[in-house]
Amino acid sequence: MKGGTVQINWHETKPVLTLDFHPKSGLLATGGADYDIKLWLINPCEVQKKSPTASYQTSLSYHGSAVNVLRFSPSGEQLASGADGGELLMWKLHSTDVGQTWKVLKSLSFHRKDVLDLQWSTDGAYLFSGSVDNSCIIWDAIKGSVHQILADHLHYVQGVAWDPLGHYVASLSSDRTCRIYVNKPQKTKSKGPKMINFVSHNVITKAEQKHSDDTTNTRTKVHLFHDETLPSFFRRLAWSPDGSFLVAPAGSYKLPASASLNTAYIFSRKDFSRPALQLPAANKPIVAVRFCPVVFKLRGSTSAKFFKLPYRLVFAVATLNSLYIYDTESVSPIAIFAGLHYAAITDIAWSSNAKYLALSSQDGYCTLVEFESGELGSPLPIEDMVVHKEENKNVMTEKLEDMEINTSEVGNAVERRPPSEVHKEENKNVMTEKADDMEITTSEVGNIVEKRPPNEATQTTTDTISAPDSKKPARSSIRTSVPNKPAKRRITPMAIVKP
Repeated sequence: MKGGTVQINWHETKPVLTLDFHPKSGLLATGGADYDIKLWLINPCEVQKKSPTASYQTSLSYHGSAVNVLRFSPSGEQLASGADGGELLMWKLHSTDVGQTWKVLKSLSFHRKDVLDLQWSTDGAYLFSGSVDNSCIIWDAIKGSVHQILADHLHYVQGVAWDPLGHYVASLSSDRTCRIYVNKPQKTKSKGPKMINFVSHNVITKAEQKHSDDTTNTRTKVHLFHDETLPSFFRRLAWSPDGSFLVAPAGSYKLPASASLNTAYIFSRKDFSRPALQLPAANKPIVAVRFCPVVFKLRGSTSAKFFKLPYRLVFAVATLNSLYIYDTESVSPIAIFAGLHYAAITDIAWSSNAKYLALSSQDGYCTLVEFESGELGSPLPIEDMVVHKEENKNVMTEKLEDMEINTSEVGNAVERRPPSEVHKEENKNVMTEKADDMEITTSEVGNIVEKRPPNEATQTTTDTISAPDSKKPARSSIRTSVPNKPAKRRITPMAIVKP
């Protein structure tokens, strides 16, 4: 594992707000506050270099405001980009005599304010977007028109996710709710296939927590997510590639007689009423989650028993100033990255072959990490993947009794608060608590905490998940290396278990 912050002029020293890898060519696309989309060729590490490098290829200039999110379609033939002011564009890849070029295909107009997140459906036929206008829109990507508007949130929609199996979509908002919608197709007048139609399925907002030292069995309601004062534009949630679970960032968990913990919640697709697991992070809120697109074989180590999957999934979790990589076979994170940026992290991206992991930040720079062959594991051949299609089998093996989340078929009323007008400045503090039982070492790059073998993880028994059936001021582009700041806290997933 080699990598670090690539100190080049990414977006004219302006904040880099989003990035994504092309699924076929491996080009990295970045979007920034300079209103541009840029394409980069990632060059692997050389013997004399400590990290991969990026070579500028071309710019896609059309937006008239900051580009907050961009995502390539599954086929790689199209690119969707969302920006301030409600701008949402679809780009198409064209072949010419001198090579390939991207041109604007459609301008999708309906959002009234900034588009903060978007995602394609698995087949590339639909696009799902979330906006500061408090709405989510499902777009017909073929027609370039609005297919459905989901206007249930009471504040900014900062993250959206499309279920790989096509049954659900999810959105996360600064109104402190995560909303799950289920697809109930509608018949059409013609004899053609039914049209997708998403209706409210669960509204995840609060939890009832029992006081451990209370003999009267008193329970209090606590919010599961941060409010609008969270100093980030984004709450990018994500589904696992197999659709077995959803990971929601921006979590806040209140322990009895203790300060709130920043966390990400993991929900099984068979029980959205309550989280199956929670991942405590460092002293900063979690703002983004992204799954590695490659599925790996089990390593054969003693499983942490959080998940009952016949394969390993790997995912990255970003706080405002750190990055953790987890897999479904370990308790502790398999890698921790800290001290990489001076300002908030904004997005995460994996290359399609799992060789590269990229990170963008409001400080105007990106971090690139290169994994050696087999370092993350042995890829599972597609023919060995179990195709799960049935929806009637249990996912959770036990019920969680100590946390009951308020859910509603029609939605719970959430108090609306005024938006935060000023984003808090982020400093370079990474973690402050002392590690007492996790060994970590600093790599030659000086700012990456190396991975820990999963078989050294502390073993914990808990509930399990099985497979489903199937803007900050920019700095100069020239800066000194970030000083080494090793992580100092042991990060271990906490299970919500029966008291």
